[in-house]
Amino acid sequence: MFFSAYVFQPKMATARFSCTFNSQNVRIGHCTKVPRNVNMEKLQHGYLFPEIERQEMMHLKRHPHANVIDLGVGDTTQPLPTTVTASMIDFVHGLSTASGYKGYGPEQGEKALRKAISVAFYKDMGIKPSEVFVSDGAQCDITRLQLLMGSNLKIAVQDPSFPAYIDSSVIIGQAGKFVDNAGKYKNIEYMTCGPQTNFFPDLPSFSRTELIFFNSPNNPTGHAATRKQLEQLVDFARLNGSIIIFDSAYAAYITDDSPKSIYEIPGAREVAIEVSSFSKFAGFTGVRLGWTVVPEELLYSNGFPVMHDFNRIMCTCFNGASSIAQAGGLACLSPEGLRAIQSLVDYYMENARMLVDALTSLGLTVYGGKNAPYVWVHFPGSKSWNVFAEILEKTHVITVPGSGFGPGGEGYIRISAFGLRHSIIEASQRLKYLIYQKQN
Repeated sequence: MFFSAYVFQPKMATARFSCTFNSQNVRIGHCTKVPRNVNMEKLQHGYLFPEIERQEMMHLKRHPHANVIDLGVGDTTQPLPTTVTASMIDFVHGLSTASGYKGYGPEQGEKALRKAISVAFYKDMGIKPSEVFVSDGAQCDITRLQLLMGSNLKIAVQDPSFPAYIDSSVIIGQAGKFVDNAGKYKNIEYMTCGPQTNFFPDLPSFSRTELIFFNSPNNPTGHAATRKQLEQLVDFARLNGSIIIFDSAYAAYITDDSPKSIYEIPGAREVAIEVSSFSKFAGFTGVRLGWTVVPEELLYSNGFPVMHDFNRIMCTCFNGASSIAQAGGLACLSPEGLRAIQSLVDYYMENARMLVDALTSLGLTVYGGKNAPYVWVHFPGSKSWNVFAEILEKTHVITVPGSGFGPGGEGYIRISAFGLRHSIIEASQRLKYLIYQKQN
């Protein structure tokens, strides 16, 4: 299947301006003598998901009456369970009383929530509440961890993977120059994770790095690493003296026996930090709540505990997650809350099954949709941005070009199952019609 009607690439970031002018050639503002951060100049495009939203706005200008279906960014669509919102409402009402008012909370998070997270997600793994740091989301914590580790080290990332790992590395100063023909930054190890290697890197073929970012289930491919694969990853980190930053934001969607936490693997407490979130399993994309686990046993090369420095970062750069959001998070982890949240997970996974069935019925090669609410579709010989553009133009369905997740995603499209059921059905029909036309 070759999509070639639209030759499209995202807008490039301009490195330097002498001054900024408007459409009437009148200078806007005042040029100071403060130089731009050279690391910001290295960034090649706008961040992927705002770029997708920009394309949506341009499309709506061309087609103002189009019924656009957004299966791109991956925002949740189902309402929060009432048991969760009721707890948040009660907490808010309490803030209007003398007995219920609370100001600043602990930067590390409320003790009750830290304990609930350790019990709900890390039972029998030895994770203590004191090792859990509550935050405003996993993506924010990724950048805080980059700030913690500094610029004088090298990182490895899955290819393809969530773009925040690379962009934050560039901004903090870890990355070298961008190599256009390779689609990669120097000083970053891109670990190919395609179907030819069962979506897991051939670890011995990659050089040592200080940090290894690893996302399971992976966004965008939807692959959940097996126990054997994660054992290899932990052994690789221990051998090289590296630290794994393990992103488990989609762990609640795992349906097979794949590990939901890196700490299920023996020895991981000595080499891994885990980042996770309430966003995708509890629908907290707008509420904003996440957490990071830093075990006591994780030490720098000089023997100093990493946890102490991360605590300092949280106390310096963060005033703690919203107390209202934390009240909701605590309700999510109650028995009633967990049952209600599981129904949300089941809803989105049924969406994923419908998308997979629709696309595979046309003979397309489709991955994902089993352990994550993402469907990873292969269009051999096509450029991802061209496929994205033609699907948007002809079906009014928003997807995400696979190359936005790294050069290993070229030729793929990621489709999100975080949609309303009727939208999933309608989008499936539109996509099937477009692909059927191209096949015939």
